[in-house]
Amino acid sequence: MKVFYDPAFYEKLKKVDVRIRRSVKEKILIFSENAHDTGLNNHPLEKEYTGYYSINITADWRALYKEVQQGTEIIAYFVLLGRHKQLYGKDKVK
Repeated sequence: MKVFYDPAFYEKLKKVDVRIRRSVKEKILIFSENAHDTGLNNHPLEKEYTGYYSINITADWRALYKEVQQGTEIIAYFVLLGRHKQLYGKDKVK
């Protein structure tokens, strides 16, 4: 699957620790080869994230994406990166 990044995702990625950046790179490579690899825990989201999917980057970090039709193929458009609590908990990014 082809992967594209929202500018905000890319900006967040540049600011995180190098170990997280390395993990993102590894997980996105796995994702592009097999989006449903069990190590990614790829799953659809609900409520305010309906229509989006999440993959595990580490035990605490998540990357959220939306599937977008581009011509005859579907691409993964990654839009958010953050800790679980930042994305889903009381400290979530608004």
